[in-house]
Amino acid sequence: MTRALSVTAATFPVRGLARALAAATLASALLSGCAPLLLGGAVMGGMMASDRRSSGAQIDDQTIELKAAARARELAGPTAHVSATSYNRVLLLTGEVPTAADRVRVEEEAARIANVRTVVNELGVMESSSVGSRSGDALLTSKVKGLLIDAKDLHANTFKVVTERSVVYLMGRVTAAEADLATQLARSANGVAKVVRVFEVVTAAELTAQ
Repeated sequence: MTRALSVTAATFPVRGLARALAAATLASALLSGCAPLLLGGAVMGGMMASDRRSSGAQIDDQTIELKAAARARELAGPTAHVSATSYNRVLLLTGEVPTAADRVRVEEEAARIANVRTVVNELGVMESSSVGSRSGDALLTSKVKGLLIDAKDLHANTFKVVTERSVVYLMGRVTAAEADLATQLARSANGVAKVVRVFEVVTAAELTAQ
C-alpha cells in the first residue's frame, strides 16, 4: 500500500517545569499495517502486547539501527555524530556531520539498507555536539518519557523519543488524537526548543482490529 508522507516542524516556547521521571524501556509487538506517515516532530522486551509493531518489524528496526549507525561512521568519519532510530522500518537520522556532502551520502546509504521504508534526514551540518549538550538531551528525553508515562490517555510504550540539540523527535504508530496529546506534552517539557513528529498515524478502528 502506498503511504503518504507529510512534514511539519515548529518551534514552541518553553512552558513551566516538567517532572523528570525515569525513562521507560520500550517493549515489543502487535501487528503493523498500512497507514499514512506523519512527520512533524528499545530495548526488545517480553511484554509483546505493549508495542504496536509486529515482532518482525521490531527485529528489522534493531538491525536497521545497527547497520545505519555503522555505515554513517564509515562515510562521515570519526568527527561525525550520527544517531539512527528506526520505528516500523522508518529510519530517523539525527546528529551532526562535517559537510553537506556527508549528509547526502549518509542518507543515500541508509536508504539502501534492507527493509527501510523511509529515511527522515534531520542531520545538521556542523561540529559534533558536546558531551554537555548530549547529557542535556538525555535529560529532556527522560522528561518527555516521564510525561508520556503519566498521561492516562496514552500508552508510553507505543512511542520512541529522541532528542538532539534540544529538539525532541516523537516516533510511534498512533492515532491522530494520541499524536496531538503526545506533542502537547513534549512541548510542555522545560528546555524543549522544538518538537518534530515522525508518527505513523492510524485510526482507532485499525488499532481495534489488531
